[in-house]
Amino acid sequence: MRRPILLLALLLLSAGCTTDSDSRASAPRWRPRPGVAWQWQLSGRIDTSVDAPVYDIDGFDRSGATVAALHRKGRKVICYLSTGAWEDWRPDAKKFPRSVIGKGNGWKGERWLDIRRTNVLEPLMAARLDMCRDKGFDAVEPDNMDGYRNTTGFPLTAADQLRYNRLLAKLAHDRGMAVGLKNDLDQIPRLVKDFDFAVNEQCAQYGECAALKPFVEADKAVFHVEYELPTSRFCAQSRRLKLSSMLKKYELGAWRRAC
Repeated sequence: MRRPILLLALLLLSAGCTTDSDSRASAPRWRPRPGVAWQWQLSGRIDTSVDAPVYDIDGFDRSGATVAALHRKGRKVICYLSTGAWEDWRPDAKKFPRSVIGKGNGWKGERWLDIRRTNVLEPLMAARLDMCRDKGFDAVEPDNMDGYRNTTGFPLTAADQLRYNRLLAKLAHDRGMAVGLKNDLDQIPRLVKDFDFAVNEQCAQYGECAALKPFVEADKAVFHVEYELPTSRFCAQSRRLKLSSMLKKYELGAWRRAC
């Protein structure tokens, strides 16, 4: 019963045709450049009218239709996923065995994952990245990428984190998507070549923004937000460093104040 489909595939290949997934995997990946404006919205109804060429939205909660609508407006769209922490409300939450779920990370319903257990986590994360790809996202923002520096309930090391972060970068790249390094400032020198951009929270508040220079020097964007500082306290520095900076509220709704 598979023969007609197989024959069609062979004919397409012999004619120089490819499937959509093949075309996407072979196409050049998007790589945002320093200073490009962005919008990060993880809650509320998506406001597609924000004057920003890059949107970062929740991969589970937003549909392919929303991604397509943003594409029609000329936006590139990043798929937010938590890859280093388990979230109890996600549709695949029950697929995570208890043995890989650790201590809470400070957010309701979230717990750190044992990132050493790649035999368990890789297929789960690959399925999530398949979802992002199938919805048409251009890139991925994997969150909670610095568990080794936190009290997770597991004896994670810097080497464990490097291995896991590089695995996620490869999974995204294999699917034709760009991928960003979220926070994890100490490992930037060793990971900048593996990632296409960076995402950072509160580097100005904690005096850490200079640590992001390797991305800018590699002509890769740094998407940066502050929550507690007024723009007058960080925008001048952001412009000097060529960061893509804005002020947001913790709930990450539509409101923003860009530099």
